[in-house]
Parts: sequence; structure tokens; C-alpha cells
Amino acid sequence: MLVIVVAIAIGTILWRLASRRQSVPCPVWLRWLVELDNPFTKTNRAAYIVETLALSRGMKVLDAGCGPGRLTVPLARSVGPTGRVVALDIQPGMLARARTRTETAGLANVEFVAAALGGGSLPDNDFDRAVLVTVLGEIPDRAVALAELFDALKSGGFLAIVEVIFDPHFQPRRTVTDLAVSAGFRERAFFGHRWAYVMHFEKPNGA
Repeated sequence: MLVIVVAIAIGTILWRLASRRQSVPCPVWLRWLVELDNPFTKTNRAAYIVETLALSRGMKVLDAGCGPGRLTVPLARSVGPTGRVVALDIQPGMLARARTRTETAGLANVEFVAAALGGGSLPDNDFDRAVLVTVLGEIPDRAVALAELFDALKSGGFLAIVEVIFDPHFQPRRTVTDLAVSAGFRERAFFGHRWAYVMHFEKPNGA
């Protein structure tokens, strides 16, 4: 446990230093940092996040900014072979790691997309769920990205946004809520506390 704590602390410091001039995604060489479940907060743990989504077999889920696939694997297992997970990331190195993890897990229901969120690569009304885990602050135009996520979800589907204070680009609850509501979402649920939380934002039926 001590080794994990020290590794997270060092990795976080290095990432913060690299991000001082501009918001940048976690570098591929630091992928081990985001592959770990944070020992200090359960709201950032993959199993907990997936549990809040109430997934069913056959659902289609977007793992936006999937990184090395920490959530991709449990998401794919939860929706089963008749379901589908789209793992989207801007960094080919992260997608390669996510692909390796899914193949090692014996999963064949994941599609990998190399693209920036907000770039118009997602189809409309296609996903039952979407997750954005400690990614929002890395996106240059967050309003455009959330608008694309809104359009990509089916009516009644929802987006889970996860933030934790240890992330260099941590976004406070008020900021996240304002951005999501401006995109057309309505708040559905909140788990955790102000420094580490999961928020669900629903696309209203008929939208």
C-alpha cells in the first residue's frame, strides 16, 4: 500500500508540473498512474463507478477519454457479449494499452476510436451511457465536448462525470453542473463529496 501511495504522489506531482502551462491529457508514459484505483477515495474506483451506472446486458456505453482502459474492461464485462463499449481517446498509445487489456481479458465487444471529444466523431442518439472520468479539465473546449456527448446519448440515457482532487485538472461540482446544464443535461444523481465525486447527468426523454 505504501508503494502505491508514494507512486501516486510522485506521478501526480509530475503531471501537475507538466500541466502548468496548459491543460494536457495524462502522458502515455504516466499511464500506470491512471491505471491504479486511488486508495483514498472509493468514488474514483472503477468498480464503484460502474456500479452506479446500473448497466444491463446489451447496452452501448461510451468510455470517453478511456486512457489505458481502467474502466473499459469492467464496462465491457457488465454489458456482456451482446452489448458494446466504444473506447475513445486522443492518444494512440493509451488506446493501444486499452486494447491490450481488453484482449487479455478475452473481451471482443469493444471498439476503439482515436479522436478528440468534441470533434464530431460520435453518432447521434447512439449510447445508453457515457462516462467521463477525470477528463473534463483536459478538454480545451468543454462546452463543445459536452454538447457532443448530449447528442450522442439516447433520450433518457445519462453521462457520468467523475472528478477527484488528486487530478491536476480537477473540476469543482459547480463548474461541472453549469457546463452540463448549459449543454441540455439535467442533474440526476450525486455520489461522494466536494473533493471526490461521481455525478450523473441525464438527457431528458424526448430531447
